[in-house]
Amino acid sequence: MNTPTRKRRIRAEAPPDLPEEPAQAARHLRARTARASSLLEDYVELIDDLLVTGGEARAADIARRLGVSHATVSNTISRLKLAGLVHSKPYRGVFLTEAGMALAQTVRTRHRVVVDVLVAIGVPDDVAETDAEGIEHHVSGPTLKAFEAFLRGLRPDSG
Repeated sequence: MNTPTRKRRIRAEAPPDLPEEPAQAARHLRARTARASSLLEDYVELIDDLLVTGGEARAADIARRLGVSHATVSNTISRLKLAGLVHSKPYRGVFLTEAGMALAQTVRTRHRVVVDVLVAIGVPDDVAETDAEGIEHHVSGPTLKAFEAFLRGLRPDSG
């Protein structure tokens, strides 16, 4: 009779010391918050892109570009309205409020900095663009400032 053998798990390195519980909880809360806001940020950024390039942002266009259903877009637009980031008019598209425009600019700037850092360390452009879509929502203010300082160091002519 064949009895299964247990493979012994071998660790390449010792596990890190566990942080204090409040610190660890705060880290995880920040990550959960970033995940929750990333969807709304992606929508706001796309709506702004559509408005700038085509003059309108229709739910059908948003659904196609994000690869989601029209119902999903409608639900998310409702959440964006409640958050004060968009407004819409019957038989017209979705428009950003002042707060929505500010958020779109913030997200776009964060995205660009993350892409530039990834490219600077040797990540191919197309991979950097894809990876930045996730990283941009999780990068903290201090990390973003460090990224910007790093990039300034690569470009001595920038001030």
